[in-house]
Amino acid sequence: MMALLFFLVVCLFLMAGYPVALTLTGISLGFAGLGAMFGLFDAAYVNLIPNRLYGILTNQNLLAVPLFVFMGTMLEKSRIAEDLLSNMAIVFRRLPGGLGISVVVVGMLLAASTGIVGATVVTMGILSLPTMLRTGYQPALACGTLCATGTLGQIIPPSICLVLLGEVMSNAYQQAQLAQGIFAPDFVSIGDLFAGAIVPGLLLVLAYAAYVWVLALLKPELAPAASNTEAQVSAADVFRALLRGLLPPILLIVAVLGSILGGLATPTEAASVGALGALLLALIRGKLDIAVLHEVAIETTRVTAMVYLILVGATIFSSVFRGFGGDVLIEEILTGLPGGVFTATLLVMLLIFLLGFILDFIEITFMVVPLVGPILLAMGVDPVWLGIMIAINLQTSFLTPPFGFSLFYLRSVAPKEVSTGEIYRGVIPFIILQLLLLVLLALIPELATWLPDRLG
Repeated sequence: MMALLFFLVVCLFLMAGYPVALTLTGISLGFAGLGAMFGLFDAAYVNLIPNRLYGILTNQNLLAVPLFVFMGTMLEKSRIAEDLLSNMAIVFRRLPGGLGISVVVVGMLLAASTGIVGATVVTMGILSLPTMLRTGYQPALACGTLCATGTLGQIIPPSICLVLLGEVMSNAYQQAQLAQGIFAPDFVSIGDLFAGAIVPGLLLVLAYAAYVWVLALLKPELAPAASNTEAQVSAADVFRALLRGLLPPILLIVAVLGSILGGLATPTEAASVGALGALLLALIRGKLDIAVLHEVAIETTRVTAMVYLILVGATIFSSVFRGFGGDVLIEEILTGLPGGVFTATLLVMLLIFLLGFILDFIEITFMVVPLVGPILLAMGVDPVWLGIMIAINLQTSFLTPPFGFSLFYLRSVAPKEVSTGEIYRGVIPFIILQLLLLVLLALIPELATWLPDRLG
């Protein structure tokens, strides 16, 4: 009961708006003190915390986080994303719903470049929403497209979400195997998760683009085509737009992702290549100066500090939770459910989806996944498949009204004439597409596991 009460109090304080990292640390240590006072908690679990924190701070894989954040922030602050959007609009101008499709493609590329949902949604909202509304797009469709494509940063590698999930899933997989008496465990890497996310991520992008295209064909008034004058784009213009807008970020993404998947570099080494590539790209285009570099450095420091501070808080939380026997309680609940592994996985997915309303993906990744991951993996669930399912699930919760984070990000930059209700209505079709992808992955796990198996 103490473990359940502990978890409930943490959630209540988080819902009240207290800082996540400080809440996790303060309440955890407070409960540990109370538990030790009444003989309900073994202080040895607190004594293990310094060693676990030292392991976090010296973890080489987590060094990829500031480097990927630097790469994405540099592309955003140097206005390369703006050039990308204008060039892609030229390429897709002739298609029905061409502007919406260009937004989806640019969102995909920004997701692969930045990996940060908030930055992508805000950037796309500032750059694209006024243009879409001015062209005559229905506000709900425009907002839904922007919110959905902005959240692609959760699933399309190299994503910060996948880096953190990959590290957590790797530890959970080793714990599960050691608990089963396997003392020479297999490993799952961040690169495996990157490979597993490629096919589902591309399917999601195709589904978004197809939805906009079909809607523009069936109801042209919702997504008006460009005027005859605007649509008259020569092949040379399209080629120049592709060369200038698409080629540089594609080369950067291929260099980063290709080196990881090909086994040529670790995620941290590839992230350093990406950071340097983004810096050179901004320099070549004349978009780099001291002011931009200062902004990028400050933002990188802020995001990295937030990630590490939350990770420290979550580590203390999980240690205290285990000290109260919370991990044993969760294992008993999940393994005792009728329906076995299917019901257990469904319950965990539902829990993560609901927690996504009140917690960011970082908190869920560090708080919840280390507790439920080893249990599900010990029941025979594939670690790569589970990681991708969790990532898409978190992505869906980012969109779901009324608490989806992406909705708030877009609301903060949307014009006043766009109502919150229109933003909510616009995301519903895209939520359905994401849920369909989750069902498809549940029915065909090979969509997530095939590529990692081939590369392995």
